[in-house]
Amino acid sequence: MSEVSEATGAAAAKPKIGAQLIIFGRRNAEDFPGVLQDVKAAGYDGFESGNLYARYSRGEVMDLLGSTGLEVCGAHSGFGDVADLDKVESAIEFLKGVGSRYLMVSGVGDLKRGLAAYDDAIEVFERAGRLCKSEGIDFCYHNHAWEFEPTDGKIPMHYLCDRTDPSLVKLCIDVYWVHVGGEDPATFIRRYADRAAYFHFKDGWKGTFTELGRGEVDLERLMPEVLGVMPEWIAVEQDRTDGDPAQSMEVSRTFLRERLGL
Repeated sequence: MSEVSEATGAAAAKPKIGAQLIIFGRRNAEDFPGVLQDVKAAGYDGFESGNLYARYSRGEVMDLLGSTGLEVCGAHSGFGDVADLDKVESAIEFLKGVGSRYLMVSGVGDLKRGLAAYDDAIEVFERAGRLCKSEGIDFCYHNHAWEFEPTDGKIPMHYLCDRTDPSLVKLCIDVYWVHVGGEDPATFIRRYADRAAYFHFKDGWKGTFTELGRGEVDLERLMPEVLGVMPEWIAVEQDRTDGDPAQSMEVSRTFLRERLGL
């Protein structure tokens, strides 16, 4: 392979970096254009949000994207939203309208029901995943730590994956929550490489969310596994910060650039 083709291949394999907007809290509702300007200034390629068509017209959304040059890397939904196929169709319409292809969902309903909640969720997820797949959208389950707590003799995260079609239900792997759940994120990525479609990079220390590189997660060790599945996007997600959200996101973006080459 020539040096030029090697460089081209390396560039093609390099994921884009998105910002999950949860860290900005109420500002997302009060000053969304300003939030996007801060995300752009921090060096991100795109952002992950909810279905913006629920708040803005299509023209307004395109104006927001055009004014910042940002892409929408994905949309995030709750379990109730993906259980409603009308809302899934609306999310698909939004994603296709902005040129994105990832719909994330968190949660499975009432966890007090044990594995029965996962049994019901499996049906919901495969139905939503089938609809998404038919429209060129990847439906991705976003893990938290609780899916790794033994329930009715099973590990729910693996129970869910074992009983869903990888082509219909992919994963948005949150590496921090895998770590907190007691599993090795690198091993988890290898195990589910066939459905590792999207990543949340998050860090923390003793229950407190931190900027990337300031917590317990060894992100550098994970990179060979992450890059091995060639994700289109890695989204930085810091749920909360005691400081300025824009500054926290800038610190994380600098870490990715300077330490991980992203």
